[in-house]
Amino acid sequence: MSALQGTLGFLGFGNMGFAIAAGLLDTGVLTADRLLVYDPEPARMTAAGEMGARVMETPASLAADSDTLVLAVKPQVWREAAAPAAAALRADARVISIMAGVTIARLREAFGPEVRVVRVMPNTPAMVRAGAAGIAPGPGCGPVDVETARAIFEAVGAAEVVGEADLDAVTALSGSGPAYFFYLAECLAKAAEAEGLDPGVAARLAVQTALGAGRLLAESGETAATLRERVTSKGGTTFAALETFRARDFMGTVAAAVGAAAARSRELGS
Repeated sequence: MSALQGTLGFLGFGNMGFAIAAGLLDTGVLTADRLLVYDPEPARMTAAGEMGARVMETPASLAADSDTLVLAVKPQVWREAAAPAAAALRADARVISIMAGVTIARLREAFGPEVRVVRVMPNTPAMVRAGAAGIAPGPGCGPVDVETARAIFEAVGAAEVVGEADLDAVTALSGSGPAYFFYLAECLAKAAEAEGLDPGVAARLAVQTALGAGRLLAESGETAATLRERVTSKGGTTFAALETFRARDFMGTVAAAVGAAAARSRELGS
């Protein structure tokens, strides 16, 4: 994993910002003296200071000292939060946004047409170093900008470079995806309870099954379809369950759900 060059500033230091910063420090990709943070919440500033980060007094002072500025504020307040930072940002700095629904064009309107902007859609498993992020470089971005974004997000999981137009699909797949798996685990546990299993046992087995299946898929080198076929004997218990899924158009339901999430992402970005 390559080291990150220069200073990295976080405008906003909520759960995602904290998780990314912790991953960077733990992996040695960034040293604490090059980590800068501003957040209006005192508790978050305290947490940043305890990590060894430099806590900055204002968004403007943060931007002035940042080689890379990460926008990690809520999309609803981003213009208000970004305005003082935009006025102080150096001409050679890059901006990385993890805000859902805020397009590169709108960010360049705020920060200036010459600013190099990389838009990223991470997800919450970054909090346990198992995130999945889509990285979309904007106009004027070069290989160093892409590699900088990769270094940041690969410190907390995996990252793929995509076009900005693909971020709606990324949002629907991996951005919102953890909730789908949580819901499936929830449904599995409740179904097992209905079959008489103790609720605590059902919950623990559902969690471990999700973890084990994910690891097997990630580490085996096999496709999801191949692994599914290997554990499905015709006429067996898994076959019976999967046939029920098919009869109720499970694939169609998933496709409709992902389509709805992608459509909402496009609406938010318009």
